[in-house]
Amino acid sequence: MIAGIDIGSRSIELVCLRDGERVLMRRLPTTFDPLAQIDSLLADVKCSAIAATGYGRALAAKALAQNGLPAVETITEIKAYALGAAALAPEARTVLDIGGQDTKAISLAGAGRVLKFEMNDRCAAGTGKFLEHVASVFQIAIEDFGAYALQGQEPLAINSMCTVFAETEATSLMARGYKPQDIALGLHASIVKRTMNMLGRVGLHHPVLFAGGVANNPCVVKLVTEALGHVPIVPDEPEMVGALGAALHAARLSVPA
Repeated sequence: MIAGIDIGSRSIELVCLRDGERVLMRRLPTTFDPLAQIDSLLADVKCSAIAATGYGRALAAKALAQNGLPAVETITEIKAYALGAAALAPEARTVLDIGGQDTKAISLAGAGRVLKFEMNDRCAAGTGKFLEHVASVFQIAIEDFGAYALQGQEPLAINSMCTVFAETEATSLMARGYKPQDIALGLHASIVKRTMNMLGRVGLHHPVLFAGGVANNPCVVKLVTEALGHVPIVPDEPEMVGALGAALHAARLSVPA
């Protein structure tokens, strides 16, 4: 088997390939001990090649090599997502990834080749962490927050994308008697507005593949669809795109020259 692992700030994903086909997918929270989580994911996995991507790729590569696993290659998140997106939807020309703590916009030339990209990794604004935090203000589980926001009728303007200030705005609007569903819808709309600006800067071309954990949020998907004017491609396991790309990278390197 060939393995790809994506070590993100919020979660770690593993994808294993055999003869080019996905045979295993696993996911665990990163926690404060990512190396222990990686060991758990790979505990019973025997692979001939492995590649790592994500924030913790260098740390993972060093640790896995010490555990007697095959030499671990590393690949940037941008390249990994481009490869994964091209495998899942060869027709895709733009990739939008909204993950736990960053957002990526990638313009593709086909076959996983990157034309231009932009990445917001300095602030949690507009990411899964942002949604998770504001969902807690509403005392709603993050898994249910998107459906809750879809109950809103008029999205209220949220002027700040700073997590702390956005929470203050939301709390103030609640105190003034506005419907919480409309406030939640406004928070989701602010994320999509920021995202569309990023897509515009890299050069938005259709079709768009929507990856990352936030692609599981039905309200964000609906608002992105409305903003794009067409339905984005959302893979069955959108959070696995980076790990798939890493596995494909490892598979390429394992082919004898």
